[in-house]
Amino acid sequence: MSNPIRLCLALHNHQPVGNFDHVFEQSYAESYRPFLDVFEDYHHLKISLHTSGPLMEWLDEKHPEYLERLSRLVADGRIEIIGGAYYEPILTMIPPRDRVGQISTFSRWLESRFAADIRGMWVPERVWEQGLTSDIGSAGITYTILDDFHFRNAGLSEDSLFGYYVTEDNGELIKIFPGSERLRYLIPFQDAHETIQYLRGIADQHENAVLVFGDDGEKFGSWPGTKEHVYDHGWLRQFFDALTENREWLWTSTLSDVIDSVAPVGKIYLPEGSYREMTEWALPTQRQQQYEDLSHDLAHDERWPRIQQFVRGGYWRNFKIKYPEADEMYARMMMVSRRLDDAFRLGGDQARLEDAQRELYRGQCNCSYWHGAFGGIYLPHLRNAVYNHLIAADNILDEIEGRPSNWVSAAIDDFDLDAHKEVSLVNDRLMCLFAPSRGGMMYELDLRPICHNLLSTLNRRPESYHRKVQAGPAQDSGDLASIHDVVVFKQEGLDQRLHYDVNPRKSLIDHFYRGDVSLQSIADGTAVELGSFVHQRYDARVRRNPDRIQIMQHCDGHVDGHPLRITKGVTLESGSSTLEIAYMLEGVPQDQPLHFSVEFNFAGLPSGADDRYFLAANGHRLGQLGTRLDLAEGQEIALVDEWLGVDVQLSTDCTTHLWTYPVETVSNSEGGFELVHQSVVVQPHWYVEGDEEGRWIVTMKLLLDTSMAEQRMQQALETVAS
Repeated sequence: MSNPIRLCLALHNHQPVGNFDHVFEQSYAESYRPFLDVFEDYHHLKISLHTSGPLMEWLDEKHPEYLERLSRLVADGRIEIIGGAYYEPILTMIPPRDRVGQISTFSRWLESRFAADIRGMWVPERVWEQGLTSDIGSAGITYTILDDFHFRNAGLSEDSLFGYYVTEDNGELIKIFPGSERLRYLIPFQDAHETIQYLRGIADQHENAVLVFGDDGEKFGSWPGTKEHVYDHGWLRQFFDALTENREWLWTSTLSDVIDSVAPVGKIYLPEGSYREMTEWALPTQRQQQYEDLSHDLAHDERWPRIQQFVRGGYWRNFKIKYPEADEMYARMMMVSRRLDDAFRLGGDQARLEDAQRELYRGQCNCSYWHGAFGGIYLPHLRNAVYNHLIAADNILDEIEGRPSNWVSAAIDDFDLDAHKEVSLVNDRLMCLFAPSRGGMMYELDLRPICHNLLSTLNRRPESYHRKVQAGPAQDSGDLASIHDVVVFKQEGLDQRLHYDVNPRKSLIDHFYRGDVSLQSIADGTAVELGSFVHQRYDARVRRNPDRIQIMQHCDGHVDGHPLRITKGVTLESGSSTLEIAYMLEGVPQDQPLHFSVEFNFAGLPSGADDRYFLAANGHRLGQLGTRLDLAEGQEIALVDEWLGVDVQLSTDCTTHLWTYPVETVSNSEGGFELVHQSVVVQPHWYVEGDEEGRWIVTMKLLLDTSMAEQRMQQALETVAS
């Protein structure tokens, strides 16, 4: 008989903040509930279960009966509840005060709801830096789980990974289990007997071995093809039957039971990292492709297993470099976190401060800050949710500070943490952030009454998996594949939709084109840029009046070798939902028209729906918001989103030509490759000639009307009150 071996099955169930309700419901129906249905029949089996805060809150509201079932299993000692950071942030991304706060707050919630002793925690995406140890210990946590990849990177061999270790930072100690990558690929994709055979081989060679399977619970039903495999074809029952048949030597154990009955293997300090696949995704795209090619070329080299253990990919924090939009969210989150920390120090309404803290914590949910095999930052509804909660936290802090109903302010600081100064322009209805060092663009535009950032945009950029898109669908082998290997095309012709942006998809981007440039080349990102202003530094200053503030920016550049100065001003009044935008071009030739355009992007206004449309000045609908328009000699256009309750109106004081088109990315998610709408571009453009002094001037107004949404919100409050 084999030596006894302890198998710890640790499941991580999670849905991100902002995910669609039907996705929660589908995952519950396909994965969470049926897993419990099967598990309950095997009375001797034990598991450890982590359910993230967003999912726990949803379950508590929508399916409290599921949590009652969990409570009974916890009381019976069959399920150990694992804690974590409440809203599933990447711990290295948030300040230590928020790490401890998120972990301890969630532990209290779980202890109250399940009468459970929370000793362990799930580290989101297993993103680790050694300094986290002290924060985790300070939050009252005894142990956590990482990948065996972390331990290999610390120099440990395979034979050293069948137990748990102690680690320390600043005098705080916690225990760390290595989760098995091999088990992640065996379960549930291979026959149950292959897992048993693998475990028996370890048990035969090691006494008191402990092996941990720590992975997503969604792979038991929600990942493509797994519902049929795991439940309809009976894989999970076959697996549990196999565990039952071999329980004389194969013991299922909770992680806490292991700590209480088995001594640690030793002490270890782990380098920064995550699971192997994540480190590959964090690499710059070109380096990621090289990494993939090298791994493929060496896969059949007999030396590769010995070499591979010393090979690792990139650093998680560099997702903020790979995706500048993630860095913008991060910097915005840090603004709110610092402001909230200051508010706590000053004191005030404790209940409202905790409300603001909850909004901040929700805005720290990790899923929209990175991208790999899951949609992540490419999913607009996840980005919108992050900004929704961060803006809501800011609104609460304004309330706590006792701001008047009508006010306006401006500030200059390094808001995006890039060693350059940015400018904020804020009143009770709008918040605008400008980056003078990056073309003077406006990179955030918050509609504060509805907590929506109209500039939560995303560039089209090359991704490593675009090579698969260009190659087209492969023939289906019929085998169930891991989410990391599956290739599914959700639409046809995606290879024709691959376009890339060289300029940021923000607003007040200043372009100069050839006179005969086509809308097609503009939309595809292939139009030749004749001006130097898109990426050039602008000088900025702020003009303040009690009820009116103006941000002025100017830049000296050139257009096709011709020197030119652009001055642009944005004015906001207290209580107003309108931005007044003025441009003055100096040095414009009188005999040679320059083709000038100002690019606006608007995010969170999706295409493909009849209640989201362009509206002409005469009230005539011009098509859904995904429509390409090439309009001549107009002065006004509106973008109406009846579902969101927003009416965005752009008008000019002179005759204007206008382009509109959608920005769509080809991105990867657990469901496959798909086309995702990211923003609507509106580009007024003019063929400008200078006056006798070489000047050309235009004034635009951007009215951001949220009255539809605000009326609905008021009606909802009145309904609740009645």
